Amino acid sequence: MRPLIGMPPCLDARGRWKTGRTYHYVDASYAQALAEAGADAVVIPEQFGLDSVVSRLDGLLVPGGDDFEPDRPYPDRVRFDPVPPRQLVFDRGLLAAALARGVPVLGICYGMQLLALHQGGRLHYDLPTDLPGADEHRLPEPHGRHALRVAIGSRVATLTGDDPAPVNSLHHQAVAEPGSGARASAWSPDGVIEAIELDGTGFAVGLQWHPEKLDHAHRRRVFGGFVEACRER
Repeated sequence: MRPLIGMPPCLDARGRWKTGRTYHYVDASYAQALAEAGADAVVIPEQFGLDSVVSRLDGLLVPGGDDFEPDRPYPDRVRFDPVPPRQLVFDRGLLAAALARGVPVLGICYGMQLLALHQGGRLHYDLPTDLPGADEHRLPEPHGRHALRVAIGSRVATLTGDDPAPVNSLHHQAVAEPGSGARASAWSPDGVIEAIELDGTGFAVGLQWHPEKLDHAHRRRVFGGFVEACRER
């Protein structure tokens, strides 16, 4: 059985791709990583009937995306590329429907932050502003990496191993507090939260780094663990 994994795409509502048109888009590497792990991916564009859609899924992957708008003014030097409000409403509804049905969830970057907000958590909207002592977290590809410390015995540790190799870092927003019913389970060397997971027996994990862009062994282990949880369900 190849589990069916749904992915909400990013929404271009500002004519970045073509003036006067609205486009959905998603990095192809997510579907490739799922295929390698033995799953089929389906993109879920903004639409009605979320319960009907989610009822057909074996898992939900919420990929990286745009910025969450801060709840207070930030210095002029800080630039945000905000997620369109209508996409945020859709993504919140899709995530809530999946969690309510016990569908395994993997959130990556934006997806991890959305998971924390769903649990009532809090974000750092710009790390250099909110945590002036933090390291740089927008590291150049393909070689920019930082170390990762994981909580022994956590679900994240089963995906990465207890002593994972360094990971990539492509963000300036991060989870400050995971929220009720969630806990941090991985950190960068400067203490920034790099992974969260929801309490309970179900699979609901958020990763701040991008495993779909890392070497085959890491990618296979992370996505393989997620797909296995979807298959078991």
